[in-house]
Amino acid sequence: MNEFEAAELLGHCASFDNRKPSVAARVAWASALHDIPLDDDTRNAVAAYYSTPPKDPDARLWILPHHVRTLRSKIRSARLENFQYQPIPDETVGEYLARYRGQVQAIASGRVAPPAGRPALEGGPSAGFMRQLEDRGWKGNRTVPESDEESLADTVRRAGPLGVRCPACSAEIGRPCKSGRATAKYPMGKPKPRPCAARMREVSGESQPTAEQRAAEEQRIRDASARALARFQAEESIPDAEIVEEAS
Repeated sequence: MNEFEAAELLGHCASFDNRKPSVAARVAWASALHDIPLDDDTRNAVAAYYSTPPKDPDARLWILPHHVRTLRSKIRSARLENFQYQPIPDETVGEYLARYRGQVQAIASGRVAPPAGRPALEGGPSAGFMRQLEDRGWKGNRTVPESDEESLADTVRRAGPLGVRCPACSAEIGRPCKSGRATAKYPMGKPKPRPCAARMREVSGESQPTAEQRAAEEQRIRDASARALARFQAEESIPDAEIVEEAS
């Protein structure tokens, strides 16, 4: 881009932002965009910049040379999304490089229409590959649930005790077990450092105790506490030993 082309581009920008082009501006823009021609892609880059709203609605859009360079490159790269090189038989390395650059430039510039669609792989897996999958326990493609309830039922589970709902404190999946003691920080109960014993049994597949077994265990703990309290009270009731000094 020379100075006269830069002046024309600045005039195109002025139609958007009402800037006042000057001789110094056209020299600067020509220097910054010396390897960028004044073509439709360059003009479209300016239009793309001013058709995109800024992050700050109150900010004023003011295009700079690096905006033109970046947006023009995006416009040209979009045409190459589905590009595939078309080789010729027995081509040399030099011929390949020349043809590759030529095809890329032709499609990127718009002189040649870009590919309409992306090629897709055709055909299914071989019979031998399918037999290997079946030998490893594969049972066919996964069926799509017909309702949201069915899809939500097949959720990802966490490994370990947090992968099941606690039957003791009712902690949900992924949540730590909690004690019955509420605090200002934990109004629903303070989290325990270790899961409840019932949750450990649940995740390991052990059977949970029945209501009679739980009642018997609670009674055993109460009896043990009562015996410990009785021993403590008995020790307090023992009078202090009297120290008898032997007569000299």
